[in-house]
Amino acid sequence: MAEMESQDVGEPMSLGEGTKSSVRPADRHGLLKHSREFLDFFWDIAKPEQETRLEATEKLLEYLRTRPVGSEMKYALKRLITGLGVGRETARPCYSLALAQLLQSFEDIPLCSILQQIQEKHDLQKVKKAMMRPALFANLFGVLALFQSGRLVKDSEALMKSVKLLQALAQHYNHLQEQPQKALVDILSEVPEATLQEVLPKVLKADLNSVLGSPEHLELFLLAQQKVPTKLEKLMGSVNLFSDENIPRLVTVLKMAATSVKKERKLPAVALDLLRLALQEDKFPRFWKEVVEQGLLKKQFWPASYLCFRLLGAALPLLSKEQLQLVMRGDVIRHYGEHMVTAKFPNQFKFAPEMNEYVGTFLEGCRDDPERQLAVVVAFTSVTNQGLPVVPTFWRVVRSLNASALKGYVAWLRDMFLQPDLDSLVDFSTSNQKKAQDASLHGPERAVYRLRKWIILRMVSIVDSLHLEKEEALIEEVARFCFFHSFFEKKKPTSQIPETEQQFSFPMEGRAREVVSNAFFSLLQTLSTQFRQAPEQTQDRQPWTYRLVQFADMLLNHSRNVAPLAPFTTQQRQAWDRMLQTLKELEARSSEAKATAFQHLLLLVGIHLFKSPTESCDLLGDIQTCIKKGLGEKTRRTRSKATNPQEPPWVEVLVEILLALLAQPSHLIRQVARSVFSHICSHLTPRALQLILDVLNPEQSQDEDDNVVVTDDSEKQLEDEEDKTSDSEDNKNSESEEESNEEESDEEDRDGDVDPGFREQLMAVLQAGKALGGVDNEDDEEEVGDEAMMALDQNLASLFAEQKLRIQARRDEKNKIQKEKALRRDFQIRVLDLIEVLVTKQPENPLVLDLLEPLLNIIRRSMRTSSTKQEQDLLHKTARIFTHHLCRSRHYCHDVGNCVETLYTQVERLVQQASHQADSSISLYYFNASLYLLRVLKGNTADSSICKTQKKEKAGTDTSTKPKGPKVAQATSCLDLSLVTPVYSSALSSFLTKRNSPLTIPMFLSLFSRHPVLCKSLLPVVVQHVTGQVRPRHQAQACLLLQKTLPIRELRLCFEDPEWEQLVGQILAKVTENLRALGEAQTKSEHLKERSSLELLNALFRIINHEKLTVDLTCIRSVLQSQQPNLQQRVQQGEHSTGSSRLYDLYWQAMKILGVQRPKSEKKDAKEVPSATQNPISMKRKKKGFLPETKKRKKRKSEGTTQEENAKPTSISGDQPPSTGKKRKKRMKAKVAAQAQVNGTPAARSLAIKSPDPEPPAANPSTPAKTPKLQKKNRKLSQVNGDTFVSPTEPAGEKQHQKELPKKGVSGKSPHSALPQKKARLSLASKSPSLLQTGAKKKKAQMRKERKS
Repeated sequence: MAEMESQDVGEPMSLGEGTKSSVRPADRHGLLKHSREFLDFFWDIAKPEQETRLEATEKLLEYLRTRPVGSEMKYALKRLITGLGVGRETARPCYSLALAQLLQSFEDIPLCSILQQIQEKHDLQKVKKAMMRPALFANLFGVLALFQSGRLVKDSEALMKSVKLLQALAQHYNHLQEQPQKALVDILSEVPEATLQEVLPKVLKADLNSVLGSPEHLELFLLAQQKVPTKLEKLMGSVNLFSDENIPRLVTVLKMAATSVKKERKLPAVALDLLRLALQEDKFPRFWKEVVEQGLLKKQFWPASYLCFRLLGAALPLLSKEQLQLVMRGDVIRHYGEHMVTAKFPNQFKFAPEMNEYVGTFLEGCRDDPERQLAVVVAFTSVTNQGLPVVPTFWRVVRSLNASALKGYVAWLRDMFLQPDLDSLVDFSTSNQKKAQDASLHGPERAVYRLRKWIILRMVSIVDSLHLEKEEALIEEVARFCFFHSFFEKKKPTSQIPETEQQFSFPMEGRAREVVSNAFFSLLQTLSTQFRQAPEQTQDRQPWTYRLVQFADMLLNHSRNVAPLAPFTTQQRQAWDRMLQTLKELEARSSEAKATAFQHLLLLVGIHLFKSPTESCDLLGDIQTCIKKGLGEKTRRTRSKATNPQEPPWVEVLVEILLALLAQPSHLIRQVARSVFSHICSHLTPRALQLILDVLNPEQSQDEDDNVVVTDDSEKQLEDEEDKTSDSEDNKNSESEEESNEEESDEEDRDGDVDPGFREQLMAVLQAGKALGGVDNEDDEEEVGDEAMMALDQNLASLFAEQKLRIQARRDEKNKIQKEKALRRDFQIRVLDLIEVLVTKQPENPLVLDLLEPLLNIIRRSMRTSSTKQEQDLLHKTARIFTHHLCRSRHYCHDVGNCVETLYTQVERLVQQASHQADSSISLYYFNASLYLLRVLKGNTADSSICKTQKKEKAGTDTSTKPKGPKVAQATSCLDLSLVTPVYSSALSSFLTKRNSPLTIPMFLSLFSRHPVLCKSLLPVVVQHVTGQVRPRHQAQACLLLQKTLPIRELRLCFEDPEWEQLVGQILAKVTENLRALGEAQTKSEHLKERSSLELLNALFRIINHEKLTVDLTCIRSVLQSQQPNLQQRVQQGEHSTGSSRLYDLYWQAMKILGVQRPKSEKKDAKEVPSATQNPISMKRKKKGFLPETKKRKKRKSEGTTQEENAKPTSISGDQPPSTGKKRKKRMKAKVAAQAQVNGTPAARSLAIKSPDPEPPAANPSTPAKTPKLQKKNRKLSQVNGDTFVSPTEPAGEKQHQKELPKKGVSGKSPHSALPQKKARLSLASKSPSLLQTGAKKKKAQMRKERKS
């Protein structure tokens, strides 16, 4: 990119500098003074990111403000002018904008000089042909920069020169097209009238043909007509653009303008100016009829049609009410409606969002004029396709209506619903609908039904978007209207009921009433949920449902004026009266939450009495009985049990009622059921819970017929299908595709449904017709005549017709089963709401424990058959309830009672089921359920003082009291480890021995972290499987499990110090046995075993160092040292490069803790081997896609160390005293490491570890441990340095110190072994050097005393 920029900028500079040879050396010399930061501004200005460009421009201006006079300003202008003509088209506007900002900030720069520099730099007369296009754009963008600075309209001289330049640029239409003319119009629209009068004769020809030749010339003419009409009249005389001769030219010009903005999708300015001129001259009707509707609209050109639509939207604020009527009932709005109906495909352009913006802007701008608002909204609603309005029922622009306009709109909708005026609608039919021969599609009855259906949904949608406290009367009007026309009809008008005074011009059909009924319950849901939080919504703070019930009671009492569509029987009327009486009783106790919930349930079922009277009547009686018992249970509990021992509890009855209500697909019922159940779940009985679980039990719900019948809105589907039949005529392509797919599926069904019975029948028919005779038998062919062939054809036709009917019947049965299954799943999802309420509201209820296995059964079954959306939703919701609300809940059951043995059995069953699952994800749910039961058992205690004991145990720090806490908790808790340990022990053994076990390591880690006492009992099982006759993969899992388990703090508290040390020793012995075969792995599982063993070994080393355990590491050290050649050979050969390198790193991590430093030459050789053995050809063929070694990032530490070694390769002797400075310390580190590698001695040693030398000298064959004094000194040093895994040992001072150390109990070492220890101490003390130096001085002094003694 830098090269391209330098070429683009450099070449034009050489052209412009040729005229001024005297300035060139000075500028060249001045460039050297410019900073890199200043030059980078120009690079950032040309970048495509807008934020980067703006930031660079601001920084450039700030930089130049500090240096307004100097070479920087000259260079900036020169660079920006040069950038106007760069080869990259995206950079030109960036330089133009930066130049405009610069000229705007520094007004002392003359514009004429800048324009002259632009013309000299990009001279159109001298430029080469290849550079003509960049030079043209440079001049254009230069003029635009002058205009955007805001100073061009004030400078008449620069303005005239710019206009002249733009006129010259307009001659190059092939490159610039209409851009110079557009720029000229934009500039002249900003100039004062005096200047425009002076410029106008030079830019506008006195020829009407030229004016009507292009949109730019016409726009310039309209600009002059608006600003300087007198000057224009003197120049061109009186001009009538809307004459009969000029109208075709106007249409052509507007079509050209529509084509020019096809990609921008905006309204051309010339069209809006023409509209304003027509309004100014009172010629708008002529303009709209002849130019727009009969001109542009007849072109059958979509860009022209979109221009008409945009012109319609932009004209709304400019038109009067009469002009709006003209526009909204013409061909443009009808064509717009056809576009909305036909533009249904995703890849098709839709103008509706743009029109919504126009209408929304108009409604917002004329809030004070409700009449115009109402006229526009009614006009758009009146555009219908065979009675159905094209605007959606949820048209959001209605939110901008004034209160009076909204009230008038609802009144218009109501009147149109009652008395549809089809003649007042702008109705149309698409071309495909016109071709349809079915007369029923064109009748007025169908149009009236479609219109009424849309209107009732529109009225309900309006309520959804209203503010309740402001429009309460309007909401009540809509709700009463929907309820009355859903369930009642008038007999005689009365003033007490306004709905009875309304007349129908078309009779109300049954399907239309069904639509109104469904819309009413949708409205009821909105009123009950959206407006529930406003208690002052109604008078006397009554819910909307209660007000509607009162309205229904008033209608029932006016039997002479109103008649219900389904009259109540005596029993139903009695149930209704009892319900009203119960409501009054509940209203007296409205302060109680339970009474409010019961009131909502009673009101909801009471309203449904009009929709389904038989079912609702039975439910009302049961609900009232349950309400009385539920509210008076405390006082009459024993009496009710004594008097009616066989009567089911009221909770069970109410649960059955809620289940029956949930079978209906109503969101309102679902919410009310949740609310009621949340108040009664504390009284839930096992039998009531079993009723819910029976619905969720997949086995029973599939095999048995449930008492609850799941309903579906089949009428809605029929109505939608009928509407789709008319609308689908516009989509023939989609229909043909669907038909072809159906034919293919039919063929597949026919091929798949051929059964042996049909084959036998077909053979029998063919044999009866003698169609299966021999081919060579001519006598048989002659005997088969035409009549026989006709009979055979008829028999075959009837046979295949019967087979087709059987196939269709099987297909219908299959679809029916699938539909029932989907409905059943939806019903189960709704019933899960009750389970969720129980778990969240009553987590300490003992009945919650009975939910574990039913929920697990749902999860297990849904995971196996989660193919449909319902199955997936059921699975996700069940898993969420089980995981988040049950297992992870803070509260759980603390009153198990006599169910302890049952819980133990359940734990064993859950663990066994977890071990036998085929999928680990399912097994995880079962295992978590068992952990939840362990938590419940552990939380149920026999003594209340246990909590205090546990708190004391957690707060105590004495190691002697550590194991007492868990034992006390175990003795006082209901959790019996003797019963639980065998269960998990067998599961753990299965996990570590079974080939495909569904159990995983995180499951047992969760168990160990929550129950460390149980983990202590299970650790021997894990240790046992580290070695032995076990698969390598299981050994690796055992190592990994131990590695994650041993650092658990709670586990350490369960062990005494000797027990813990013994356990670590046992594990270390097992790991040592595994590592004897280190480097000999062949399979993937063996590699995994080696890596896991080394990771476990490092974890053990960390524990040993952290807790300062005394463990003999002689064996493990010798084993690791013996395996070093094998590992190094594998790494050099490149076998399993990733795994081997990781294994190699783990090996040297362990050796470092043991006191052996990793040789640095190993790393260097490993890096040099691939580069030395590979040539360029092999790299391309063998390692295609890999980075070469020269491009790879190297470690800084290793590079620095290597450089130091190369710079100073000389080695030092062991008797050199340590230095104190930082540089000397660094040099000492490198020299010590080099000397240690030469001698082959370890560089560090663990703190409290017995680590003898693998090759002891003859004078010291034994390996004594450290003395207690030396251990104490080293512990002090480790406390100073922090918790480190490699602790520093005694410093390497002089030879005499090293010779005397073995006499004080230190294990035998070579004379150079102290130098690496010095390095280790220095590296560990980098964070606190002062403290370390103090400790070193103390240690030296103490060692001198020992020498003297």
